[in-house]
Amino acid sequence: MWRNYMTVGLRSLLKNRVYALINILGLAIGMAACLMILLFVRYEFSYDKWLPGAENVYEFQSWYKSHETGEEDKLQMTPFIAGQRLAKDFPQVEKEVYLFSTEPVFIDKGNATTIKDWVFTDGNLLDVLEFPLLQGSRNALDQVNAAVLTRSEAIKLFGTDQVLGRTLSVISRGKTWDFRIAGIMADLPKNSQFKATVIARIDIHAFNADYPDGLTCWGCQNGWVYVKLRPGADPKAIEAGLPAWEKRNIPDENSGEARFNAGDDQDWHLVNVRDIHLGEAQRASMTPGNDRKTIMTFAVIAVLILGMAVVNFTNLATARASQRAREVALRKVLGANRKQLIIQFVGESVLIATLAMLIALAMVELLVGPFSAFLDADIRLTYFGAGGIALPVIVLVLLVGVLGGLYPAFFLSRFQPASVLKANKSSAETPGTGRLRQALVVGQFAVSIGLIICTGVIYAQTVYARTVDPGYKRDHILQVDELSRYQLLGKTQSIVEATKHVPGVQAVGRTNIGVATTNNNNTGVLLQGNPRPVNIGIYQVDNGFKDAMGLQLIAGRWFDDARPMDEIAPSYPPDLSEEIALSRRGGNIVINELAAKRMGVKNPADAVGKTFQVAMFRDEAGLLPATVIGVVKDSRFRSIREPIDPIMFIDTPTGPHGQMIVRFQGDPATVREGVAKAWKSIATDVPFNAKFSEDIIQDLYKAEESRAAIFAAFALLAVIVGCLGLFGLAAFTAERRTKEIGIRKVLGARTRDIVQLLVWQFTRPVIIANLIAWPVAWWLMRDWLNKFDDRIALGPTPFVAAGVLALLIAVGTIAAHAIKVASANPIRALRYE
Repeated sequence: MWRNYMTVGLRSLLKNRVYALINILGLAIGMAACLMILLFVRYEFSYDKWLPGAENVYEFQSWYKSHETGEEDKLQMTPFIAGQRLAKDFPQVEKEVYLFSTEPVFIDKGNATTIKDWVFTDGNLLDVLEFPLLQGSRNALDQVNAAVLTRSEAIKLFGTDQVLGRTLSVISRGKTWDFRIAGIMADLPKNSQFKATVIARIDIHAFNADYPDGLTCWGCQNGWVYVKLRPGADPKAIEAGLPAWEKRNIPDENSGEARFNAGDDQDWHLVNVRDIHLGEAQRASMTPGNDRKTIMTFAVIAVLILGMAVVNFTNLATARASQRAREVALRKVLGANRKQLIIQFVGESVLIATLAMLIALAMVELLVGPFSAFLDADIRLTYFGAGGIALPVIVLVLLVGVLGGLYPAFFLSRFQPASVLKANKSSAETPGTGRLRQALVVGQFAVSIGLIICTGVIYAQTVYARTVDPGYKRDHILQVDELSRYQLLGKTQSIVEATKHVPGVQAVGRTNIGVATTNNNNTGVLLQGNPRPVNIGIYQVDNGFKDAMGLQLIAGRWFDDARPMDEIAPSYPPDLSEEIALSRRGGNIVINELAAKRMGVKNPADAVGKTFQVAMFRDEAGLLPATVIGVVKDSRFRSIREPIDPIMFIDTPTGPHGQMIVRFQGDPATVREGVAKAWKSIATDVPFNAKFSEDIIQDLYKAEESRAAIFAAFALLAVIVGCLGLFGLAAFTAERRTKEIGIRKVLGARTRDIVQLLVWQFTRPVIIANLIAWPVAWWLMRDWLNKFDDRIALGPTPFVAAGVLALLIAVGTIAAHAIKVASANPIRALRYE
C-alpha cells in the first residue's frame, strides 16, 4: 500500500512540475529559515550553560532608578564592598570573588603592547567560575601574584604553551607587577559573557593603595562580583533580605542640612550566569549582551515564513483539487475509504516536505558559515548529540507535512464519486476553496508587508543614529586612547604640544569623556533649599577640549589657563591636605544645558555666575564651591539609546585624562601616522591606540545595522515565498479559466481587459493585507523606537512605500503570465475540451 502511495505521489509531482517546484522550493526556503533561526536561538540561549556548576553561580548586579527623573540604569557591575558584605551577612553564599578587567602593558624586546581582556581578581576565581583547565590545578589562583593564561595568549606572548612556572611581567597603574604562571586554560568559547585571556590574582588592597576609598565606596562600580551559593540555597530568599541588608550596611552621608544615601537610588539583584547574556542589565558588561525580545522576535518571524510556505502548499493543493476529483472518485468506486484517501494525501504532503527538507539542509550547510561570521558567533551545524538538529528536522518534516496536507486531504477525500463522474468535473472550479485561498494570500502578504515596514523603519533609525547632530562636530576627529596610563602622568602636555605640530592638526584636547566612551562619573550637587543632592556627570577636560570636540558655547565663556580659579587639578594619588585647600578655595566649572535645568535654571544664561556645592573629594575635605562660568549646548557623547547626560566640566590640565581628541583636516591616514609618530617619540612604554570618530560610530551602531540586515533578509525570504505561491495560484487559476477567457475574447474583450481582470483578482488581497499589516507593524515599531532616547518620527512613508512595493511585486509576479494567457488564440481555448 505504502509503495503504491509513494508511486502515485511521485507521478503526481512529475506530472505537475511547476506545482512541485513551487511547493518544494517554497517549503525549502521556509524550512531553511526556520533551521537557521533555530540554530541562532539555541546559540543565544546556550551562553555559559557549558560552565560546570553554573546553576549555583550568580552575578551580583547594581540597578539604579533616579529619584529625580525616574530613569533606570541597570548595571552588571557592583561595588567591591557590596560583595564583601553580602558574603559576610548571608551564610547561603559559599564563595565570593571580585574581578575587574583592564589592559596592562607588556613590553617584549622594547615593543610595548597591551594585553586585551586581562582580568584581575581578589580570590581564586576558578573556585567560582570553573573554566576548563589544560594545565595546572583548580588551586592555581590560591596564591597572590599567580596567573592563569589561555592557551592562545600563552602562545602569543611566549611562543609556546609550555609556560608553567614562568614569570609574566606587566605594567599597570604605573607599576611593574610580576605574576607566576600557575595554569593554562582553554580559550573561552564565544557563547560566554566572560572575556578573559589572563586571570591574575592580586592583593586588592595593595593594588588600590593609592586610592583605598574605592574599596569602601558604595557608589563606585569598577568591577564584577560573582558568588557561588551553597547547594539548595534560594537566590530569591537572599534578594528578599537585601533591603534590610542595605539599611544595615550603607551609611548616610551628611553635609550641613543635606543627607543622602548611596542606596537610595540603588537596588541589588542576583542573576544566574546563564541568564546574564539575555538579562535585563546590559550596561557595564564584560561582553555585549542581547535582548531576549529580539531573539524571540526572530524566532516568530522564522515560524511565520515557514507558515507562509505551508500556506502555499495548502493553497496550491486546494487549487488543484478539481484536477484530482476524478482520481478520488475512481478510487472510491474501486473500494477506497476516506481514511485511506486521507492517509494517501497526507503521505504525499510528507513526501514533499521530505524533499524540501533535503534542499533546506543543503541551503543551511552553505549558509551557516557566512551567517555565523556575520553575527560574529560560533554557530555550528551538527546532526547528532546534545546540540544536534536531527530530531528537530524529523519533527519539522512531520509537522509541516501533516499541517500542510491535512486540510487538502480532508477536502479531497469528501468528494462524492457519483456527482463527480456524472458531471465529468475534470477542470471545473472546486466549490468552497476560493475564500480560503483569498484569506491565506492576505495572511501571506500581511507578513511580507509587515517585515518590509520593520526593515525600513530599523534602517531609517540606524541611518538617523549615525547622522543626527550630536551637539558637537563629530567629523574629522581622531580619538586617541590610553592617555590615562600612569606612565604618562606628567607627559600628557608634551604629547599634546607634539601633536599640535603634526601637519593637518587643527586642535587638540584632553578629556575623560569622548566619542562613545563607556565610563560614567557622576557626583552629587547640593542646591539651596533642596535636602537631596542632584546627580550630575562630572568629567575632566583641558582648555583645548572645546575646540577639539567642536562644542557650542551658548552662554558665558570657556576655561582660560590665565585664570587660576578655572583650574581644579588635585594631584594623583589624592592628597587630603590639597583637597581641603581646594574645597576652601573653590573653582570654576562649565556645564551643559541639561545640567542647568537639573539645577533649577530655565535660561542657560542665568546659570552663569551661580555657585553650587559639589561632592568631589572625600568627606573629610568637604564640598567644593563651584561657580558656573559657561554653558555649552547639550552633546550626545553616547548612543542615542541612552539619555543625554547632565554634565559639568572641570579644567584639569594635569589629568589623568582617558582620551586625547585631535581635530584635523586633510588626509586621515597621513594625520594618524603623524600623530602616532609624535606619540611614540614621548610615550615609549605605552602603545598608540587611536580610532577615527566615523569608525567609532560605525561600531557603536553595529548591532542595529546587523538587526536591519537580518530583518531585510527575512523580508526578502517572505516576499519570495509569497511570490512563489502567488505565481502558482495565478497559473492554476488561469488554466481553469481558459474557456472563460476564450469566450470573453470572442465577445470582444481586449487583451488589456483580460490582464486587468486577472491582475485585479490577485492584487485585491494585497490591498487588504496592507490594512492588516500597517497597524501591527506600527505597534511593533513604536515599541522598538521607544527604547531610543532620540528617534525618528513614525510617519506614513515606510507604510505607504511597503504597500506600494508589495503591490508592484504582486503585479510583476502575475502580469507576465496573465499577458501570456490573455494573448492566446481563443479558438484553442474553446476547443481544449
